[in-house]
Amino acid sequence: MERKYWVPALERAQDVLQLVADQPSKLRLMDLSGATGINKSTMFSLLHTMETLNWVVREKGDTYVLGSFFGVIGNAYFAGMSLVKLFEEKVARSVERLGETFQLARLEKGELVYLAKKEAPAQVRLISEPGMRLLAYATAMGKVLLSALEDSQVLALYEEGSYQAFTPNTVRSGEELLEQLRIVRKQGYAVDQEEIVLGFCCLAMPIVDRSGKWIAAVSCSMPVHQWTHKQDLAKEEIQLLAHALSATVPL
Repeated sequence: MERKYWVPALERAQDVLQLVADQPSKLRLMDLSGATGINKSTMFSLLHTMETLNWVVREKGDTYVLGSFFGVIGNAYFAGMSLVKLFEEKVARSVERLGETFQLARLEKGELVYLAKKEAPAQVRLISEPGMRLLAYATAMGKVLLSALEDSQVLALYEEGSYQAFTPNTVRSGEELLEQLRIVRKQGYAVDQEEIVLGFCCLAMPIVDRSGKWIAAVSCSMPVHQWTHKQDLAKEEIQLLAHALSATVPL
């Protein structure tokens, strides 16, 4: 494995956490130091930092267990996996009815991360695949999720003058992006009209968990020659799918 940019402190922390996870309530500082080869003063600093971050909890006998932080992270991880499974279960009807491709993605800072995709039989395939990242401002799903942020938060994500023009229709500035987001907030959905790839249009809506948080988005994409007569049905199908996923996604 390439170690040019390796951070040894993170590796040491992982070793400690693995031992605590394997033997909860059994290991003290000296035990952890002996098992990992980390000297006592460094181990003290590691454990103190991890306690402060709620990564570990020191018990009365000075032994350690994992902290609440990993419960939160674990729930987020499995909720994401559950959402993909739910999408795969519910999207088939929408694909069959509309005859176009549907996708699921979430926002990570300024990027859209694709989680799942269900394609309709077609000769032309979209470039996006699960795991792929694209700049959010150039996509319908990205814009619908950016619309949940404050304007100042959106502007902080992208340096002015650095907006990448994927096509002649891509937004070129923060001001233009904010104007589009105002429209998205008003209408409840976002569109991408040949902004990321020429020849394709896309419509997206958010998925909302039971606490009201916008956690992801779903979209349907189609060749531009289908857009005129399919966009109303696309909006209807996306609304049904987003509502179905929002109603069943775990907290």
